Amino acid sequence: MKFGQWLGILALVAAATLLWSLRQSLIILFAAVVVAIALCTLVNWVRQRLGCTRPVALALGLGTILLAALLIATVVIPPFVGEFSQLLAKLPDAAATLAQLLRTGLSNVGQMIYGQGDGNLSWLRDRFGNGELGKINFGGQDAGRTNWLASLMGLLGLASGLGGAVLQGLFVAAVGLMVAIQPTPYREVVVLLAPSFYRRRLRQVLILCGDALSAWMVGVLISSLCVGTLAAIGLSLLGVKLVAANAVLAGLLNIIPNIGPTLSTVFPMAVALLDAPWKSLAVLLLYITVQNLESYVITPSVMHHQLRLLPGLTLAAQLLFTVIFGPLGLLLALPMAVCLQVIVREVLIRDVLDPWKRMRPT
Repeated sequence: MKFGQWLGILALVAAATLLWSLRQSLIILFAAVVVAIALCTLVNWVRQRLGCTRPVALALGLGTILLAALLIATVVIPPFVGEFSQLLAKLPDAAATLAQLLRTGLSNVGQMIYGQGDGNLSWLRDRFGNGELGKINFGGQDAGRTNWLASLMGLLGLASGLGGAVLQGLFVAAVGLMVAIQPTPYREVVVLLAPSFYRRRLRQVLILCGDALSAWMVGVLISSLCVGTLAAIGLSLLGVKLVAANAVLAGLLNIIPNIGPTLSTVFPMAVALLDAPWKSLAVLLLYITVQNLESYVITPSVMHHQLRLLPGLTLAAQLLFTVIFGPLGLLLALPMAVCLQVIVREVLIRDVLDPWKRMRPT
């Protein structure tokens, strides 16, 4: 290899190392791009309906968002917070009820197998550890002082994390708004980073990525509204309490595929368990039905087959981006997978691999 080739390899390795060290900043910038594309989608929708200029459409869109946020803050959030606090207060009781059911079941199993079962699971302690687990003492003043310091450090860490999250959220909102005001100049800056022969093609790829993200956002919004509505109807028919809180959670967590719907079943099942065990099973069946409707009926109908993300691809993207970027990577796994799918299809397949098929050996 020549000196120039070695120099190119070293530059590539240095660039990859730099990008890896800046991955947290890059994911925040990508979040700002997602916000900008959401605003651009709203602006384009307003311009198509009203035929106004872009600044007027952006002002109307931002006004609508602020009005909706104010309406939610005054009408929806107070009862939601009250119901959610009740929901959190009921979780320990639900856990105690579940533990009692488990103790009863294990006691019945012990009575059938060993001929004894006193509800305290003494047969289980006698056979696994001879009851020594209950003799461990963790008390003492030193332990209390250590717990106090640990609690204080935990509160300081929580406050620091919340402050950082607020600053990152403000940065994402500000950058997203600035990009939404004039998206074309920012896109051209990215295009100029490519070689001159590929700039026109890169511009087309970026436009396709934006269109795919817009279609995904609209589809997810409609899908989440349908999931929340179906969950509210089903929970009302089952007579489960705290319907509004559970319906809002189902709609919000539906944005996170695979993991979100699973988490959304925990709270309603805990509340239903307090009333009757069969209601908890009924809630589980309800959410499974709703998620199957969302996966096989609602989402294909909304997307119109524009975005065909395979379930295995979404799960792999969640795992990969969570490992690389952390919790924010989990939230942005789907939009990153949408963009990655477009880039692989347009750049890797059409621009790199497809021309090889037209080549003939000489």
